[in-house]
Amino acid sequence: MGTPSDRAPLAERVEELLAGGVPLTIVAAGDPVLRRGTEPYDGQLEPALLARFVEALRVTMRAAPGVGLAAPQVGVPLRIAVIEDPAPVPEDVRLVRGRVPQPFRVLVNPAYEPVGDARAAFFEGCLSVPGWQAVVARHAEVRLTGQDEHGRALDEVFSGWPARIVQHETDHLDGVLYLDRAESRSLSSNAAMAERWAQPTPEEAARALGFELP
Repeated sequence: MGTPSDRAPLAERVEELLAGGVPLTIVAAGDPVLRRGTEPYDGQLEPALLARFVEALRVTMRAAPGVGLAAPQVGVPLRIAVIEDPAPVPEDVRLVRGRVPQPFRVLVNPAYEPVGDARAAFFEGCLSVPGWQAVVARHAEVRLTGQDEHGRALDEVFSGWPARIVQHETDHLDGVLYLDRAESRSLSSNAAMAERWAQPTPEEAARALGFELP
């Protein structure tokens, strides 16, 4: 895959990765780096290198395009992710899914916990599982804690689609793919999604494909 050697110190591995230019190659499902979990960030990258790595994640996420990207998805097992969502969706989709624009932000050592018992189920995809989407029931609201790239504390409640994004990206840092949480009968190609299941909610897909929604 051209990713840095697992034996090299993390800083050397990131330097080697960045030397190849951006956007970075996104690791596909089946690569062990997506399943091993990550090492908490504790200064392994000096500030200038961290800034370069964060910028590379941003460029790669936007080029894909996606609304989030975790370090393991480019072969680096560090507990760092980035998110950003311009939310270019129709009004009916925005209202049903709670999809509102999110500015670019960096999540360092993030962790989440549910706020309340409500769950929401929608199709989602992943840059490491290209070409497919599936319905995932996730917490409708979560409290996210951690830091930003400057070490400032993060303690914020997310709801709607932003809550889904932070859960998806934080899961990556624990070696979890969205498919682990998905309704397997909902798995659909992007072509099938565009042709059949573009409605704001997955209710029609649930009836036709035979799975239950929460």
